Amino acid sequence: MHLLAWMFHLTSDTYAHRGLTYGLPMSLFAWSWLFLMLYVGGMLFIGYLATKRVKDADGYATARGSYGPFFLALAFAATTASGATFLGGPGLAYSYGTATMWGMLYPCGVYLGLLICLKLVSTAGNKFANRSIPEFLGDRYGSDGIRILVSIFSLVLFFYLAGQLVSGLVMFEIMLGLSQEWALIITTVVLLFYVTMGGAHADILTDGVQGFIMLLLALVIIVMFLMGAGIDGNFMAVIDNLKEQDPNLVGVLNTSTPLYHNWWSMLSWSLALIPLGMLPHIGNKIWALDDNRERIRFVKYAFIAGMLMATMGLGGLLARAVLGDSLLQEGMSPNQALPALFIELFPTWLAALIGVGVLAAIMSTADGLVVSSSQVIANDLYRRSYVPKFQPQLSSDEVDRRVLNISRISTGVVLLICMGLAWMLVDQNIALIIMIGTGGMMAAFAGPLVMGAVWHGVTRAGAYAGLVSGMAAFLILHSGSLSYIYIPDTFLEPVFSFLMGEMHNPYSCAGLGEIVSVAVTWGVSKLTAPLPADHIEKLFGDTPTTSEAS
Repeated sequence: MHLLAWMFHLTSDTYAHRGLTYGLPMSLFAWSWLFLMLYVGGMLFIGYLATKRVKDADGYATARGSYGPFFLALAFAATTASGATFLGGPGLAYSYGTATMWGMLYPCGVYLGLLICLKLVSTAGNKFANRSIPEFLGDRYGSDGIRILVSIFSLVLFFYLAGQLVSGLVMFEIMLGLSQEWALIITTVVLLFYVTMGGAHADILTDGVQGFIMLLLALVIIVMFLMGAGIDGNFMAVIDNLKEQDPNLVGVLNTSTPLYHNWWSMLSWSLALIPLGMLPHIGNKIWALDDNRERIRFVKYAFIAGMLMATMGLGGLLARAVLGDSLLQEGMSPNQALPALFIELFPTWLAALIGVGVLAAIMSTADGLVVSSSQVIANDLYRRSYVPKFQPQLSSDEVDRRVLNISRISTGVVLLICMGLAWMLVDQNIALIIMIGTGGMMAAFAGPLVMGAVWHGVTRAGAYAGLVSGMAAFLILHSGSLSYIYIPDTFLEPVFSFLMGEMHNPYSCAGLGEIVSVAVTWGVSKLTAPLPADHIEKLFGDTPTTSEAS
């Protein structure tokens, strides 16, 4: 332990200066290191086992047809939940109170979107042997341009991955006593090793195990909140405590923040996340289901797990009641709410063990992001775009070998880029960092992917228009660019006032962007030439049209 203290400057004076100890004995760090070594060892062992399952580049990218509905549902729910649910969500609850509980309904949006898209993406994706969502969309509309455009848009998910790395940094810093630099390096290196070894198999195997750990942790948080752990009384005493600190903390809305200040901002927490389940790092998991007849069962399991994981925000409310506003002081962060609560209430060994559960949530999304991001480079840009134009003489086996190598190399490159991005964003709320990375993608996907899964009439031009308009709407709204064209004292003033009031809420901006994407996709599709009838038949088979279904 003295060696570790020397390596990472783990002196009690350092921690007292950071305000991270809360009167901790050094034994917390010893327990945390022990559990971390066991956790990392387990993940690396699973990564090694995953290498045995990787036979080719397709297996590395998708693990196609390899897992049953229950295990895959745990992996899917774990990837969807992420550090935003286990650190960012409690951090928002700690800061803004009971109004944040609307965010607990986000799985309703996620799994509604999954149900809408599941049949087409699963069936057609397997038929076309797609390895990524950008590749699927390219084949859905018979367009290399759409595939390349979606691949480029997918690079904004680097912000999402950066958010997960910041989550890992927070956990390593608090539980292990590392400096921020070392915390970020270790988070990145652990991901690099086990994802590079096994690709999608490593991603799904580790996520399934991590999903089980996350479910147990969510159940612990629910019980703690209902019992009012650390407070005299039950959960009603927690609410009374919050009200005494600040009446804004116990309202249905919280008008002190644009995140929860009106009913639209509340609705947007579910509406904005409808396309989330089809983002590249999550949607590719549906091709790993071993039996398409089990699709509905898979969604049911994933929804139940997702709803339980979403209750982690209750931990943030409890942390505010137990710790007061200490994490709002200079040098502290609400992102620390959950680990700080564990440290305050539990024996050191149990706090360290639960901390590993939070770390599992972070890693479960980060590894999926790494795999999907590497496929943008190896599959969508190299295999499907570069090779046909510049190296058509290569055999399929040689292309496959190169794609596998590029996948592994690009994994390291992606992680290094995102590590730098995470360092620049280290003081931002994790949930909001992640939403910057996903908001534009979800807005862009709403028309071409979600609407295109149920309406046969989406055209190639409509898909282009929906992608661009959705992404542009999110960027314009969230960046505040509307202020440059705002003209007061006109009949449009109420509209501008509403839109400019939502610019600091990425969920609201994403929801509005999705409405734009759907509307533009529909309008342009009505005015442009439809896709060939044989292509539509190949995609949908005997699926009835929207009008027939109604």
